[in-house]
Amino acid sequence: MKKAVRLGFLLVALGFGAWVVASQWDAVVAGFARLTWPMLAGSLVSVVGALLAAMMTWRTLLADLGSPLPLRAAAKVFFVGQLGKYIPGAVWPVLAQMEMGKDLGVPRPRSAAAFFLMMPIQLATGLLVTLVTLGWDRFGWALLLIPVLLVLLEPKVINAVIGFGLRRLRREPLERPLSRRGMLTALAWALAGWSAYGVHLFLLAGDMGATGGLLFAIGAFALTWSLGIMTFVVPAGAGVREAAMVAVMSPVLDRGSAIALALCSRMVIILADLICAAAAGAAARATVDRNPV
Repeated sequence: MKKAVRLGFLLVALGFGAWVVASQWDAVVAGFARLTWPMLAGSLVSVVGALLAAMMTWRTLLADLGSPLPLRAAAKVFFVGQLGKYIPGAVWPVLAQMEMGKDLGVPRPRSAAAFFLMMPIQLATGLLVTLVTLGWDRFGWALLLIPVLLVLLEPKVINAVIGFGLRRLRREPLERPLSRRGMLTALAWALAGWSAYGVHLFLLAGDMGATGGLLFAIGAFALTWSLGIMTFVVPAGAGVREAAMVAVMSPVLDRGSAIALALCSRMVIILADLICAAAAGAAARATVDRNPV
């Protein structure tokens, strides 16, 4: 039943999105025509930087919980595992990371804990960035969520929740609890990631004539991504993030250009995911070849 609901939601979102694009086709094509290769390349580099920051957020959490991984090994587990987010269902990335991490000596509960901590960290920092960059007059509702998320990011609360979950699953408790220093470091990496994502959107939007500025681009992307995180019923927030981006960019772009921007942003992010996964896998194999067991 749950699979049917997810599939139905995805089909409706994609169908509605296709209808919107078709209704604005000429304007969308005109928006794409304004893109330049240098800006696309710069946008792609920025997204790769954002993905590296996300990987460092996850690696920091995993190390703080007791499983420090070398950079190349961590990159392979994270980036290859993250490709599972494009498969319907929210479990594939964590399952992939748990299995690949196990081969490196990381207990499955520890991998799962690091993975699930990523969501509240990204959501809390994303809403905070939204509030700071876009203003409380339009997005003051984010204030209602931030205190709750900050409480949930308190290490004592997190450790208690993880411990309760492991007891319910009849698993051994984590050997090492999450520390405040580890959490603050992870939050800093997450904020760096939002900045890089904002640069990617700023470069693409500038090609299309947007005049919102870099801070507006950072906040706009943080908001749309946060909405995508909250709509986890569809793979990688497909459709939800694009619709939100069109709405948020409406003050600085016409509808057709905003649709083109949302679609181009999605394609750049998918390409960056594939590049990071391929590069991390190749780097990890090269390390094994140089240091055979």
